[in-house]
Amino acid sequence: MAFGVVLDSSPESSLALTLQVVMAVGAGIGAQLLADGLRIPSIVLLLGFGIALGPDGFGLLQPQSLGVGLEVIISLAVALILFEGGLNLRLADLGTVSGAMRNLVSLGVLVTLVGGGVAAHYLGEFPWPLAFLYAALVTVTGPTVIGPLLRQVPVDRQVAALLEGEGVLNDPVGAVLAVVVLNVVLTGDTGLMDVGAGLLQRLGVGAAIGALGGWSLGFLFRSERFPPQDLKNLAALAGLWGLYSVAQTVQSESGLMAAVVAGLVLQRSAGPEQRLLKRFKGQLTTLAVSLLFVLLAADLSIDSVLALGWGGLLTVLALMLLVRPVNILLSTWNTDLSWQQKVFLAWVAPRGIVSASVASLFSILLTAGGVTGGDSVKGLVFLTITLTVVLQGLTAGRVARLLGICSSQTPGAVIVGSNPLGRLVARVFQEHGEPVTLVDTNLEDCGRATQENLRVVVGSALDAQVLEEAGVAEVGTFLAATQNPAVNGVLAQRVAEEFYPPRVLVALAPDPGTTSQVQSAFGEGTVKTWNQWLETDQVRLLETTLTLEDSSYWTNVVQNTEVLPLALHRQGQVLLVTPSMDWQPGDRLLYLVHIPYPQRRPAEAPLTFEPVPLENLAATLLPQG
Repeated sequence: MAFGVVLDSSPESSLALTLQVVMAVGAGIGAQLLADGLRIPSIVLLLGFGIALGPDGFGLLQPQSLGVGLEVIISLAVALILFEGGLNLRLADLGTVSGAMRNLVSLGVLVTLVGGGVAAHYLGEFPWPLAFLYAALVTVTGPTVIGPLLRQVPVDRQVAALLEGEGVLNDPVGAVLAVVVLNVVLTGDTGLMDVGAGLLQRLGVGAAIGALGGWSLGFLFRSERFPPQDLKNLAALAGLWGLYSVAQTVQSESGLMAAVVAGLVLQRSAGPEQRLLKRFKGQLTTLAVSLLFVLLAADLSIDSVLALGWGGLLTVLALMLLVRPVNILLSTWNTDLSWQQKVFLAWVAPRGIVSASVASLFSILLTAGGVTGGDSVKGLVFLTITLTVVLQGLTAGRVARLLGICSSQTPGAVIVGSNPLGRLVARVFQEHGEPVTLVDTNLEDCGRATQENLRVVVGSALDAQVLEEAGVAEVGTFLAATQNPAVNGVLAQRVAEEFYPPRVLVALAPDPGTTSQVQSAFGEGTVKTWNQWLETDQVRLLETTLTLEDSSYWTNVVQNTEVLPLALHRQGQVLLVTPSMDWQPGDRLLYLVHIPYPQRRPAEAPLTFEPVPLENLAATLLPQG
């Protein structure tokens, strides 16, 4: 069904519409900045800012004045968001949870459709057609809310992979399902065969066009001559929207599936250049989410939400507390997920921009089609978004810590550099029972590591396959410890962007110079200097159990270039020392001390830990004959 609005072409009207868009963008970016500072889900403030600026607030934003332009903005922005979600989806992690993922995008969608529809009908008192339309709209979660939530609440790999995969893959499925249900509402055709055929046809056409388009974009990115390097990202953006338009033309409502599949295929075929594309698309996606949420929230009628009464609130609570747990229970029945992981998955399912945008469009289409209740469906969807984001977003961190599934608790390390310092750090992990792997191209250093019973992968850490073989996706710590600071910085940035380990560290880097996800490890000095001291036995390896009084003392001591704090042993876990680390009483601190004379150790004897009280540290810094 098509609809249109005639816009006033006068200069005054053009300026008014320009101000509307500028105001929405400004409010959206402002909400993002404030949410980042407060460390709360950005969608909470985006919804608040939109409502405050809309007709039910100060009346500054009037989204309906954009007319059909609002639908265009929504369509292109959602396509960009889903493309970016497919581009960033960690396919290697999905392989470990493929069974559960398959169930979530099939059986899980069906459970949410049926359960949400029953709840909306009996609790919200919606007619059956509109009840199932609401349920179809909330079958999706969405990368726009899951991604920021997982950055604030890092959880273990399997849980993160399932939540991210569900958010990306369910969005086109849920959106197409909602379109099919909408057609049923508008036409009254309830034939199950026709409904199923319409769903599969849209998904199939979108997947085919997306796969072909994603492969073509990957070919362009691998080409060294065309397009020029500085135009590749823009070419990808133009190609994405072109694919979306072609898919929509060939088969209505297949464009979202094409966007997701194009992102997935491009991720596998673009090569190293995709890192720049991911950063570019990530920034555009943040802009799109900010703009859309503010506009859609401003377009929301508070009266339509209040009119839902207790029935609307009970419907959302039933979706969160009954339907979602049943969904997870059935989808993960025969998997190796722990009960803690299942509980967290059952609790966290915030709805996002796809639900909001499609609900807003459907409200307009229902009204145009002479069907009442469109505003009520939209109001219930926004109530679902608000409650799930606020309740689950603000409590996810506490629930994850309570269940013990935070990725900060993930053991093990991958260390690039099997030089003396790298091998020593590896021994610290290994002797505390944590898995560790060294990566290097130096055969002599790798041979020494093998003699010390350390696992080694021979190869360049610039090769993603080498890092995957080393297990960087399964460990909690990545450390770049080669003697080349520039190489360390590049490696750390690549790993942070492509593998997302909880801790990405660069050894002895005063300024890692990469991203906020990368930190400096240890203290002052250089890797080369400490390697020389280790090779000439001019060090002692000491261990001190910290007390409350030691904290401020150590803050000053670690700035000494003669002392190298390596790791804390805290509550059964090894944590490499960083400048921002908080010292806690009871921490067992392992550190190196340089002494200007060789030790008298047997040639093959490794360094051993020497327990030293902190008050005796000064004596260890003095020459001994």
